[in-house]
Amino acid sequence: MTDNHRPVRSSRRRALPSWSLVAAGVLAGGLLGGAYGVLKTPTYTATSYVIAVPTDKSDTASALGFAQAYGRVATEVAVLGDAQMWAGVPVKTLRDSVRTATSPDAPMVSISATSAHPAEAVDMADAVARALTQHANATKSDTHVELLQFSRAVKPTAPSSASAEVTGLVGASTGGLLGGLALLVRPRRRPEEEPARPASVPGPAIAADTHGRL
Repeated sequence: MTDNHRPVRSSRRRALPSWSLVAAGVLAGGLLGGAYGVLKTPTYTATSYVIAVPTDKSDTASALGFAQAYGRVATEVAVLGDAQMWAGVPVKTLRDSVRTATSPDAPMVSISATSAHPAEAVDMADAVARALTQHANATKSDTHVELLQFSRAVKPTAPSSASAEVTGLVGASTGGLLGGLALLVRPRRRPEEEPARPASVPGPAIAADTHGRL
């Protein structure tokens, strides 16, 4: 009884269309990506801005150059060590959560902090901006550039992390891509061999022999 059903099951597997791998990848990827977006803790990002201002003995070009330098040192231990007192978090948390960015056209530094708690993100961004300002102004008599608080961080009202819809779309795209790759690299089925045709054997030349005798 079992042997009779094996060919039927095998033929059903062979009958699945080739695009079923892609469809299965899209479905699985979408489900996994959506589940990740739902289960992952949302994160919030707050950004504080500081601006470099030239003194009477300097110019805008110098301020722009120092702003680029301040953006690079904002996440150094010397600055974060002072910032942790106002942020209320360890230096390691600040190092992992704070990012800086500068502009090639404006002497401004943006300091962004990310946290699962909106208020903590604000505190970290403002704390690093405050510490960076103090470090920069401690040497303004030599640099002739003063660093000022341009804008304090605003408490975020929406998470900055990707939503479940976005992670679901990303997962579906990735699953479809993997399914397509699996479709390309899978071994090709050989066409079924046709049954060999019997070789034709010429019949006896009876007519030719009879014609010769006549």
